[in-house]
Amino acid sequence: MTASESYTEPTTGYWQDLTPEIPARFSATPPYRFGYPVALPCGRILVLPLRRLPDGDRAVASLIANQASNLVVGALADHMATQARALDAAIIVGLPTLGLAFAALVAERLGQSRYVPLGYSRKFWYDDALSEPVTSITSPEAGKKLRLDPNLLPLIEGRRVVLVDDAISTGATAIAAIRLLQTIGAEIAGMVVAMKQTNRWEASAAALPVRAVYGCPLFQRSDAGWMPLIETQPTIP
Repeated sequence: MTASESYTEPTTGYWQDLTPEIPARFSATPPYRFGYPVALPCGRILVLPLRRLPDGDRAVASLIANQASNLVVGALADHMATQARALDAAIIVGLPTLGLAFAALVAERLGQSRYVPLGYSRKFWYDDALSEPVTSITSPEAGKKLRLDPNLLPLIEGRRVVLVDDAISTGATAIAAIRLLQTIGAEIAGMVVAMKQTNRWEASAAALPVRAVYGCPLFQRSDAGWMPLIETQPTIP
């Protein structure tokens, strides 16, 4: 891969379709250029764009749920609900920001009338005691806190909950959510995500049962494209 060939491209057309086969312009085997195809449990293929990390030599496969089509989000929510059902929780807790695109859909598929969203914005009636500091790979700024609206406290206090997010990468958001929910006596049954983005999160969240629809490794630059680092491939579900 030369300096001028990043083998990445704009994501405008990604996350919009599910196909029965891998589209002809994408490779089914490494090295990968531009897109990385993953198979959903139903057998359909979702092609994810490859995003080069700031170091320039590595890349990750990306999912931006609020840019995905309703078809894709709905299909992922179907599979996530299957995983969440096995965890047998009373209520879904959605993690910000992109996890909220799935949480309501997963709750609906489980026959739950509502879910509990966590957020980063502090409303004037919020209680700082119901917050936890958090950083993430995409939002590393200091001072950000994960927050629970105190009006929603009775919905999860002392109950068995499942966390829902779009992806797990470092595990930082999940760990912050666990700390927050445990302070109010919630029982964390586990976490369900659309994507396990590498297995980096296992170092900090190994005790948390995490189920996913699919998983993606970290990728390394090569002259011909992006090569998956096999040791970073997460287990599924």
